[in-house]
Amino acid sequence: MKYIVPIVILALIFTFVGCSSNPNNNETEKTKLKVMLDWYPNAVHSFLYVAKEKGFFDQEGIDVEFVMPAETNDPLRLVAAEKVDLALSYQPEVISANDKGIPVVSIASVVNHPLNVLLVPENSEIKTPKDLEGKTIGYPSIPMNEALVKTMIKHSGGNPEKIKMVDVGWDLMSALSTKKVDAISGGYLNHEEILLNKEGFKVREFYPPSYGVPDYAELVLVTSQEQWKRNPDLLKKFWKAAQKGQEEVQKNPEDSLQILLDHQQKESPLDPQVETESLERLLPLMEISGHPFGWQNKEQWNEVQDWMESYQLIKNKKPVEQMFIEID
Repeated sequence: MKYIVPIVILALIFTFVGCSSNPNNNETEKTKLKVMLDWYPNAVHSFLYVAKEKGFFDQEGIDVEFVMPAETNDPLRLVAAEKVDLALSYQPEVISANDKGIPVVSIASVVNHPLNVLLVPENSEIKTPKDLEGKTIGYPSIPMNEALVKTMIKHSGGNPEKIKMVDVGWDLMSALSTKKVDAISGGYLNHEEILLNKEGFKVREFYPPSYGVPDYAELVLVTSQEQWKRNPDLLKKFWKAAQKGQEEVQKNPEDSLQILLDHQQKESPLDPQVETESLERLLPLMEISGHPFGWQNKEQWNEVQDWMESYQLIKNKKPVEQMFIEID
């Protein structure tokens, strides 16, 4: 009997030692990445929420936090200052930032074609952009919209000097539906266009690349140049997980959208019907035939930069290789 207590204690010691040395009992510490969206969560962000929900980021050892911008220029500004690790922004904005000496770089194309469209009432006499001569166009005080409209009018044989551009802020839909303006630029085909039609105000769309505007990437994933230099492997792992998320969205769009809806912001509630139609419109624009999700086109970057220079949206062209990365 005198050996019972020591034996029991010895057994307990081995048990505790065994537990503490078992690597399966200690979760591997993950690397945290803060990602700023371009806007509140909506259909275009489904791939990110799916990747997080399905554990694809976990599999790459990454703990992802999604944050929302307080202002439209926050994503580029904060990623350049390394207040966030990654941000969703726009290809023309990345070009403009580099022109101003802001060291940001795109590592993936998310939506490889424009979403910003020119909208007019469906029953309007405006049948082509040329018909906007003498008309008033509302826009959200972004110079690119002026260049976009002028390009479209000129391409269709009109005189871009014979239009009136009015800054309506982000009150685009009501400006058009109340006939304060004859057309709007800055509304998206996967948002404002859907909402206007849903509310019974039918609109006609003019798609910029059909009227001389370069086929630019609406949404790209951006980081600082220093962050890319320090952590290329980590950021590649992030995008690998994001690609898996997009694959899941393409295979199961309805279930994937539900994951997004489950994470919607109380301050910005989503309409399931609108987001369903939005995702249907987005998916073809997020695919690049013969290339993986995220692929970036050097020729596209050059064309967009040339166009921006021609409208004095930038002062000096720079090698586009400084502005984007081709992830292997």
